[in-house]
Amino acid sequence: MRTSTRTYLFCLIVFLCSSTFSALYAQSNSGSINGVVSDPTGAVIPGATVSIQNPVSAYSRTATTDSAGHYQFTNLPFNPYHLSVSVTGFASYAGDVDVHSMVPVVSNVHLKVGGANTTVMVEGGEDLIEDDPTSHTDIDRGLFEKLPLESASSSLSSLVTLASPGVSADSNGLFHGMGDHASNSFSVDGQQISDQQSKVFSNQLPSNAVQSIEVIPGAPPAEYGDKTSLIINVTTRSGQGLTKPVGNITTSYGAFGSAAGSVDLGCGGQNWGNFIEVDGLNTGRFLDPPEFKVFHAKGNEQNLFDRVDYQFTPADSVHLNLNYTRSWYQTPNTYDNLNVSNVVSGGASSDPVFDSVGNTDQRAKIQTFNIAPTYTRLLGAKAVFNFGPYVRKDQDNYYPSSNPLADLGPIQNESISQKRSLLNAGVHADVTIQKGANNIKAGVVYQHTFLREHDNLGVINSTFNSPCVNTNGVSQPGFTDPSQCAAAGFVSNDPSVGGSFLPVLLPYDLTRGGSFFNYFGHTDIKELALYVQDQLKAGNWVFNLGIRGDLYNGLTVTRQPEPRVGLSYSIKQTNTVLRASYARTLETPFNENLVLSSQGCVSDVLSPLLNCSPGVSGILQPGFRNEFHAGLQQAFGKNLVISGDYVWKYTHNAFDFSILGNTPIFFPIDWHNSKIPGFDIRADVPNFHHLSAFVVMSSVAARFFPPQSAGAGATVGQSGLPFRIDHDEKFNETTHIQYQVPGRLGPWVGVNWRYDSGLTAASTPCYNITDPNSSCGGTTLNGQPAIDLSGFTADQEFEAGLACNGVKATPTTPLPTPCLASQLTSSLLSIPAPGTENDDKNPSRVKARSLFDASIGEDNLFHGDRYKWSLRVTGVNLANKTALYNFLSTFSGTHYVTPRALTAEVGLHF
Repeated sequence: MRTSTRTYLFCLIVFLCSSTFSALYAQSNSGSINGVVSDPTGAVIPGATVSIQNPVSAYSRTATTDSAGHYQFTNLPFNPYHLSVSVTGFASYAGDVDVHSMVPVVSNVHLKVGGANTTVMVEGGEDLIEDDPTSHTDIDRGLFEKLPLESASSSLSSLVTLASPGVSADSNGLFHGMGDHASNSFSVDGQQISDQQSKVFSNQLPSNAVQSIEVIPGAPPAEYGDKTSLIINVTTRSGQGLTKPVGNITTSYGAFGSAAGSVDLGCGGQNWGNFIEVDGLNTGRFLDPPEFKVFHAKGNEQNLFDRVDYQFTPADSVHLNLNYTRSWYQTPNTYDNLNVSNVVSGGASSDPVFDSVGNTDQRAKIQTFNIAPTYTRLLGAKAVFNFGPYVRKDQDNYYPSSNPLADLGPIQNESISQKRSLLNAGVHADVTIQKGANNIKAGVVYQHTFLREHDNLGVINSTFNSPCVNTNGVSQPGFTDPSQCAAAGFVSNDPSVGGSFLPVLLPYDLTRGGSFFNYFGHTDIKELALYVQDQLKAGNWVFNLGIRGDLYNGLTVTRQPEPRVGLSYSIKQTNTVLRASYARTLETPFNENLVLSSQGCVSDVLSPLLNCSPGVSGILQPGFRNEFHAGLQQAFGKNLVISGDYVWKYTHNAFDFSILGNTPIFFPIDWHNSKIPGFDIRADVPNFHHLSAFVVMSSVAARFFPPQSAGAGATVGQSGLPFRIDHDEKFNETTHIQYQVPGRLGPWVGVNWRYDSGLTAASTPCYNITDPNSSCGGTTLNGQPAIDLSGFTADQEFEAGLACNGVKATPTTPLPTPCLASQLTSSLLSIPAPGTENDDKNPSRVKARSLFDASIGEDNLFHGDRYKWSLRVTGVNLANKTALYNFLSTFSGTHYVTPRALTAEVGLHF
């Protein structure tokens, strides 16, 4: 049965893709505006200039009416637009048009003869505010092209982090939306992708292929499921309507030897279009290293994106997205990973020989492809049908050092190689109907995910599983059996006498002549979702009513009905919108390493290698969430709009990740529940005398509650009391200011200020021996409270910026231990005062930081009309601030923010 289902689905996708190539404008998650411009007598006016603009998102497009007076804008993000029409001999026209579904908006314009007053016609909404009950942020290409982005290899993640409220920044392109770790979904032209999109899990859609994005941190409408803390709706660039080819060629070079280049071209006609984009990057700092100094962090990436649109009848159209990305990168080393010493001979004897086995050299390669055609049919003037199959695959290969024993480090006892694939095939279909005050959408989504996980693991620490210990209980290298200990003057570590030696691991101990343990895990996950939603407008009220049903069939089976409700009220006199919403959602486990994380802890071999928590085993179970939002949007004149929401989320079975050693290999884990309250605010100044600006800010308390119910790794929360997960942050904000110097020769300038109060850092050394909800320990020195630092290497102390009585740690010289609690300080971590640390109320944190970035550029250096040369210089972390994202996090390790990085880019545009 399973084979026949796969065959049928494969044939269906192949058929649709092949037919698409031969007859390739589907709307998916975008809309359109069209109409006819005429004079007072009704005669059509050709050659009229028609413009649309959203001042908040900075979206702007212009078209010219044809010989029949007709104009058309396609591929429009759902938003209100200001529409204007002008032509010689007639009065200009201005009005508002609201695009909120795939049903085409028809806006016919009748111009008055010149000399008459400008006509203003309002068809829906004001320029700066929206009456949508769900909060969201809209960002168009016109803005983010000039936004200084921190990461060239994860530009889409950087964009979301900087421009969206409620987002905490993390390393390697990760971001935490509204207090959750990576519970995010990307909807690319209607294709929903809920798998990880940071650069250590998958390859992102290149930002050069993106026209605009809408970020939804509010309660999700019924059409969205799986990972819903943050929904990123992406509308890609299209060539339709570009009767003259439009393209860009750019090349850049900057810090860390980073060289990048991109080429994109769009062309088409009224009924067809093609947009293609190719880019590449080579850099010496692909991932964020655990040291401020960058070494062993090289990487490269190549992207190919192609979008084809074809409208073959007035009612029928097809749209195809093709994407292939390949990335390769090194896992950054610490100083502890240089010139590693390990067993080189005699590992099974009583006297093994140690010597240098070289530097750690772990690497990874990820290949991603995506094929997504969509067919759209207009069902009369007020209804649209969409049908879109898709197939997407991530192939992730992780390679150990050529000598696996060189992978040994302070936090890594195992060498691992991995070949993991995630193949997601599915189909989505929906119908949108506009009838009177109702905007109804009903749909179905089916997806089948094939997970394949090949892992080879071996012990590389000669004292990780020792048969013998000395009289102080310290594990000893060598030996293969506890019976050998007494003759050598050591004590047996046999479990029968209370020892910890595990004979089952001996065949896989590479320091004692063992070989790798081979693991292969696989499963198929089938998900079916049905939903119906309606946006109902009644006077100043707007109601969002919806219901979604999810069936999840993977390693476990879960069914969940999910009501979604929202309402808003517009106070026209004051340009105020009040809103509130509620959503029930099914929370599904992360797919990356899901099988190994669910099955490994029941294996006698894998459980110690994966650092499984005692008593934790079993399959990760889907959870459910209740979330509430309440907020408002307020416009002040035409130059300022502020939007804010308070959010409260309760999740039963709350998901997070644990990390394996010094690798980017993560395992999903499952906690009993979480409670996440917080707020998010965004303020926009669309355009004030050539200046535009926005500010986003948020505060989120991410409280998780033990026990850990499933998943490999994680050692926090063992007290049974609530704790702050490492994506809890009291406050963050981003301020962006952009100024266009007036005049033909005027350049533009963009400046960012990003402030983060600091994520939780549970591994920070601290003193507290009285609070059961504290992860601190303590000892005494001369009768005074002191902190034992013996569990940290010199380099780890250096990474944390630790100092004892003013003496700083270095990569090779540790601090004296113990250190008086009153004398232990850090330049990078906030250490609670002795006796005050509490994992829930007052946890240790990364120290607050302010980072400043800037860009300056000129878009037309030589004043060309058809061909334009541009020059842009970008500086990231201009003050060269030394700061951490995190420190020895159970969930992501240690990583520094980017040091000062300057990049120059030259472009040709036509």
